[in-house]
Amino acid sequence: MADSSDEILAGLDRDQSVAVTAPAGPLCILAGAGTGKTRAITHRIAHRVRSGQVRARHVLAVTFTARAAAEMRERLTRLGADGVQARTFHAAALRQVRYFAPRLFSGREMPELLDSKARLVTFAATKAGLKTDREVARDLAGEIEWAKASLIEPDDYAAAAAKALREPPFDAAMVAKVYAQYERAKRAQGLIDFEDMIRAAIWAIEEHSDVAEQVRAQYRHFVVDEYQDVNPMQQRLLDAWLGERDDLTVVGDASQTIYSFTGASASYLVDFKRRHPGATVVRLTRDYRSTPQVVGLANAVISRARGELSRLRLELVGQRPPGPEPTVHTFADEPGEATAVAARCAELIAGGTPAREIAVLFRVNAQSEVYQEALAEAGVPCVLHGTERFFDRAEVREAMIALRAYRGSPADDLVETVHAALERTGWRPEAPPGGGAQRERWEAVTALVNLAEGMPALSLPEFNTELQRRAALQHVPTVEGVTLSSLHSAKGLEWDAVFLVGLCEGTLPVIHARTPDAVEEERRLFYVGVTRARHTLWLSHAAARQPGGRPRRPSRFVPTAAPADPASGAGARYPRRPLDKAAVAGRARRVMAVSCRVCGTGLVNGADRKLGRCATCPSDLDEELLARLLDWRARLAGIQKIPPFVVFTDVTLSAIAERRPARREELAVIAGIGPRKLLLYGDDVIALVGGSSVEALARDRA
Repeated sequence: MADSSDEILAGLDRDQSVAVTAPAGPLCILAGAGTGKTRAITHRIAHRVRSGQVRARHVLAVTFTARAAAEMRERLTRLGADGVQARTFHAAALRQVRYFAPRLFSGREMPELLDSKARLVTFAATKAGLKTDREVARDLAGEIEWAKASLIEPDDYAAAAAKALREPPFDAAMVAKVYAQYERAKRAQGLIDFEDMIRAAIWAIEEHSDVAEQVRAQYRHFVVDEYQDVNPMQQRLLDAWLGERDDLTVVGDASQTIYSFTGASASYLVDFKRRHPGATVVRLTRDYRSTPQVVGLANAVISRARGELSRLRLELVGQRPPGPEPTVHTFADEPGEATAVAARCAELIAGGTPAREIAVLFRVNAQSEVYQEALAEAGVPCVLHGTERFFDRAEVREAMIALRAYRGSPADDLVETVHAALERTGWRPEAPPGGGAQRERWEAVTALVNLAEGMPALSLPEFNTELQRRAALQHVPTVEGVTLSSLHSAKGLEWDAVFLVGLCEGTLPVIHARTPDAVEEERRLFYVGVTRARHTLWLSHAAARQPGGRPRRPSRFVPTAAPADPASGAGARYPRRPLDKAAVAGRARRVMAVSCRVCGTGLVNGADRKLGRCATCPSDLDEELLARLLDWRARLAGIQKIPPFVVFTDVTLSAIAERRPARREELAVIAGIGPRKLLLYGDDVIALVGGSSVEALARDRA
């Protein structure tokens, strides 16, 4: 624990010190990736508490994840500022609504909180006349969450969705109908969801002067982390907390704005100085995470950003010793790319890099499968990040029960005791078993053993208490394996070595990023990926998805040159491995001019070219044919044990159902259907277009 306010300031760089010691009032800290933003805001809070400027119990610090809030609390405790409330927006709102529930709900307790929208959304969709499955319900729930976070009511959804250029799963009017039915069903069952809870906290303060007075007496100084990610509802809650006061510190990075699809808006960060004319603005640009070479590439990527958010971009200055230049690799196809990535991961591990310090990052989750397979074949363990929470896993819950039930001698060594207890569940300390699921289970339990090895002085009861504490805070022990993660899930994390894979047009930027703002968000997503790397950075793309497939262009975001001064601007080239031309000879096709078959306009977008019409022109989709094509693809993918999109993408099937080719020559005109797919699937598709049933095709094949 720090002994004095001066000690809290020790070790800070010049800009961090300015942020920490800035006077009370509105403060905006623009903090680039790896520049120590959490250090700055926790030291600012501790400095103000330890110097007597504020009382710890009057400070509320809010962020977006329980993990970040827990880290903030732990740092503040170490700095001698115990008692500061560090919570997520949802947790802070929940605490207040529960406390004031008798005043807000006519003497009753707070209504039951809905953990998941899935059941009620499914019910609402049925009432609205829609058939749903789990994926459809999830998409509808996402639209409802976006609308509620944006303070949009059901009657206003269609117009707001059109203005925001949303791409809802159904016609906007139908989504609005489901949204309205969801709200009715929720009220009828006496439930509230997480968005209602925040609204209730806002309403409590805005409409009840006694509540407002009590909340504002309790919380007088506010800190908001990741301010670029706040949505309109959260900003309104923050405004309600503040009232007419302005003791507010926000920290954010406009270049890491990647969640606008959920309703997050960096406009509050951009407009902070306008909303608070007397605000102090501090820029943190010294990057302590990455080598100057990685920093240089990050600067090169974000220097090309355009639009409103680019006004706040920061040019980072690397502070670490030099490292290897980022490398760019081009492969003939995705399996070849994945095999090379797995081989390089194995080399790094053999050279001493821990597997947990390596990550393979991709744009969409569907890309993960080929890397899981390649890593397994190379004997490299891996974990998929962003799925089930560690302490929610069945095997982890079982292991914790076994540890609590074990009765050993209090004098026994902790690690030996943990081994003995977990062996009763079937775990063995030897090499992990074969099979992906069994290996993943073994690695999860082994993570608990590794945690015990790091705490040998604890007794078993003390270790169990520590596990319970971590479970409550969602502190996840590191499983020893290469991390596979989407770029969105990787935000806030970092590794020694990062592989950014699948960097091709149509994937990054993703194919549905059709507006300038959407493309800029994809650029920022790539920037986030680059800045996850501390030392080694690999960028790669495959010229085709499958051997013999249609050629693809590398992503526009991958610069052809990196800076001569890696910490600043422009200059020398960085290593690039050229495409093996012999491996893809003859695969390139001439890009033919394609016009809309409805209005005659020239088509540029890949999806529009595939469909043969503008996205805004009317569709003549044969829905019954599309249903049969989807059924056929699902069955075939199951037989071949491949993802359905490997057969044909959804857009390709929609194009077939619109254009209804009667001959193989007509089928070959559709973009994405090359000679190989024509040979493999052409006869089936023509038969389905001609009216054959999926069952008839299966009988013929048998």
